[in-house]
Amino acid sequence: MQTSIAIQNLKCGGCAATITDELLKIEKVTNVEVIQEKDTVLFRHDNQEQRNLVEKKLKDLGYPPMEDENGLMLKAKSFVSCARGRISKI
Repeated sequence: MQTSIAIQNLKCGGCAATITDELLKIEKVTNVEVIQEKDTVLFRHDNQEQRNLVEKKLKDLGYPPMEDENGLMLKAKSFVSCARGRISKI
């Protein structure tokens, strides 16, 4: 099934690169697409457990779902994830 999650702290292509790379490491998560203009991540998965793993990974990277709290620590994590993505694109 295909799912979309609206996320916070998405700033640029560096963020998108990190999100895509990390989500594709989750077993049976495929077709990851980050739509920057809509602050949304689209992906395909088989079950709710995989969706939950995607949400957890997004939060661990600093990109919580829109409905979640977005504290200073998550914002800081997103800057680190963004920098990783920018470096990996070089």
